[in-house]
Amino acid sequence: MSRQRKSLSVLLAFLIMLVTILSACSKSDSNAGNNSASSPAGTAPGSSAPAGTASAAPTGEGLSTEPITLRMTVWGAPEEVAAYKVAIKKFEDKYPNITVKLQHIAADYDTKLTTMVAGNDVPDIAQMESASIAFPLGEQGKFYNLQEFLANDTEISADRLVPNITYSLEPGNVIGLGPGPETFVLYYNEDIFKDAGVTPPPTKASEAWTWDEFVEVAKKLTIDNKGRNAADPGFDPKNIKQYGVNFGTWWGNYSNFIYSNGGDFVSEDGKTFTLNQPEAVEALQKIADLINVHHVAPSPVQAKNVPATNIALQTKKVAMAVDGQWASAGLAQSKVHYNVGALPVMKQPMTTVVSGMFSMFKSTKHPKEAWALMKALLDPEAAIDMLKAGTWMPAYRDWYTDPALIANWTENLDSRPSGYKDAVIDVLLNNSHQTPTGYVKNFNKIMDIVNPALDKVWLGQQSAQEAMDAIAAKAQAQVKGRRDVKE
Repeated sequence: MSRQRKSLSVLLAFLIMLVTILSACSKSDSNAGNNSASSPAGTAPGSSAPAGTASAAPTGEGLSTEPITLRMTVWGAPEEVAAYKVAIKKFEDKYPNITVKLQHIAADYDTKLTTMVAGNDVPDIAQMESASIAFPLGEQGKFYNLQEFLANDTEISADRLVPNITYSLEPGNVIGLGPGPETFVLYYNEDIFKDAGVTPPPTKASEAWTWDEFVEVAKKLTIDNKGRNAADPGFDPKNIKQYGVNFGTWWGNYSNFIYSNGGDFVSEDGKTFTLNQPEAVEALQKIADLINVHHVAPSPVQAKNVPATNIALQTKKVAMAVDGQWASAGLAQSKVHYNVGALPVMKQPMTTVVSGMFSMFKSTKHPKEAWALMKALLDPEAAIDMLKAGTWMPAYRDWYTDPALIANWTENLDSRPSGYKDAVIDVLLNNSHQTPTGYVKNFNKIMDIVNPALDKVWLGQQSAQEAMDAIAAKAQAQVKGRRDVKE
């Protein structure tokens, strides 16, 4: 549910579920707590309790029976908003005294929400992005610490959630919960592999291709305009008809391989910039070599002429693509013969988990009721249409381990091909890493320095080592620590 890289998949998924969801939709627009209400145990009604003092009602016990209005803000495409409305409708049916006003901010979300907060027009719950304003607002003390809610609730706990969707300002201070994770996967066109006589990628992480094996397959599937592949001595890299792989050069994609190679953006103690260290440099260089040495992936300039993953695979512009699991929604609609495999491995199998989050503002007058709403928003049943379409994944761990629940959102669906369970579900549970935006402090400022330097690497103008060494001092000045390390 991250805003990044999902708009096309989301719009395509909308077409197949609009009729189903709209019949269940109700209410819309706006957000911020009001009226007299209950408070966490030991806190006066209406007070702004310090982080860590909230005590949640486990199953609705202790919630007010007086009329209450909760306000929440979200971004997202129409069908994502429709899914929230389904959850809200179920919540209001369960708690008829509570009305939820949903404000959909379709554009300039961060700016508009920041303006609302500055003007004390604050929602009870807001969808937040770890890469933008969530942590700055958290550092201003705007959010409840959700750890106490999780610790005291009998229906939900941190252990019931899948890994890496809990966002903490520091250890023990949870400011956001992701309603569903997104991972990365290797998509491929089955027909291209069959026609080339090439064995498809393994689905199990334990059997995944090594990086070198991945490169060799990509060479066989990269074809110039005269039908020669990239392993042919006469191959023409200036006239490529079909690339072996499309490999986006944003941090979400390359972080998978930095982590796979044992690297990171900052050191374990959070004190040192580490993208110029051997593990990260090697991963970045190998990705750049796909473009400039092996000629199996388009450069950022060439990639402008490569369509989105579903169209690129359907039209055989590419044979494989490294992309977020959300791309399966568009692929399902494209009716292309596609499947998924485990990401290639450098040293260990790994995928990065990205997700938006829901946060509760401390200004709410109804923390217990707001917590109950947050739980409703995390409920996979409310988003079942989005899960089946391929746009989202569930937040609850048992939806990845219980065969009946797994079947509920993966079985006999174009959006969940045969390799999905091994390559996506099992990898998320056993080989996943939190997004760097969730634990690297000042991440955006660091990347403002890193990204222009990496552009030179992708274009073949500098080696990864040269580029990262050149900006290391400036990047180091922006390193402010890690959120998963207690200072």
